[in-house]
Amino acid sequence: MKKTLLATAIVGALGASAAAQAATVYDQDGTKLDIYGRIAMGIAGGGPEFNSAGQEIDDGAEFVDVFSRLGLRMSHEVSRDLTAFGRLEWRFSGDERNTDQGFNEIRQSYLGLQSDQFGTFQAGNFDAFYNQFVSLPFDVYIDRGLEFAGHPTQSRGDSIGYYTPDLQGWTAFLQLKHYSERGAFENPQFDADGELITDADYTSEEGTVVAPQGGVRYAQGPITVGLGFVEDVRRGGGNGEMLYGLIGSYDFTDQFSARLGYETRDNNDSFSPNATQDNGFDKVGLGGTFTTGPWAFTADYYNVDRDSQDDSNAWAAGTYYNVSSNFDVFLEVADGDAPTVDRDVTLGDLTDDVYWLTGARYHF
Repeated sequence: MKKTLLATAIVGALGASAAAQAATVYDQDGTKLDIYGRIAMGIAGGGPEFNSAGQEIDDGAEFVDVFSRLGLRMSHEVSRDLTAFGRLEWRFSGDERNTDQGFNEIRQSYLGLQSDQFGTFQAGNFDAFYNQFVSLPFDVYIDRGLEFAGHPTQSRGDSIGYYTPDLQGWTAFLQLKHYSERGAFENPQFDADGELITDADYTSEEGTVVAPQGGVRYAQGPITVGLGFVEDVRRGGGNGEMLYGLIGSYDFTDQFSARLGYETRDNNDSFSPNATQDNGFDKVGLGGTFTTGPWAFTADYYNVDRDSQDDSNAWAAGTYYNVSSNFDVFLEVADGDAPTVDRDVTLGDLTDDVYWLTGARYHF
């Protein structure tokens, strides 16, 4: 099995095979239209027994949709070296009645130009380039398990980005996310009774904000290494400080790939995180993927050292089986705040807050 076959096996088992499964509905005179998607359902259970306010919650099993989606991929060859492209993808819930709206969200909607000589430029609503070029080796789980910055990080709508063509294994990228306050009120507004209108949009102290992210990736042979940064502005859920990451993977054999990563963000003394947010931190992650035939197995561990909150350990593991090229089944378990293993820790302590998800997906 060649290295490319290992990558294909991993991608297929982990369900990122939209491109391979896409059905071409039109392909003529350089214009192409593909339709793709998946219907995914499962059962989820476990997780934390208490919410951020300390209230006990029900963590029993539930039938869930597992990120079903439907998408269109469009392209037109302008010349031998220039292709115009567009992508539109919706997410829908398939586990219960959803007759009022059909789709839950537009997950991707962007367009751009691609040149083998000059690179790719795109604009719209798309996954963070930091995730695509840096943290991707750890982004192998269907649901929970990724502790590094993921695809929504300072991205999605109102974004533009550029990445170079492959330059002997090297690719550089830059993305800008724009947070606008157009249409927001300059001053607080009051109703007829003199009460503040709290659901109105008001301008902030920061005004219009542009959050950049960028970096480089080297991918050659068995080695993939990405180095990147993100200005993690508060408007996009960050703490206003720079985030840096150095993450890579190495294919030891045709069946086993290991990954190692480090991510850090400075502490901001004026930032007051809630129970589900972090301020400054240092994260170290270690994991691997093993494939054999239609099977794939993943396991990852993280150590999270926080500047102004408690430190923690996190881990995740998954098992995936390709029934066919279009249909797979899976089981994932994860604990985002696992106790340190020592003499005083019991098996119950290790399993109390473990989240689990099992199910099946059909790709088309």
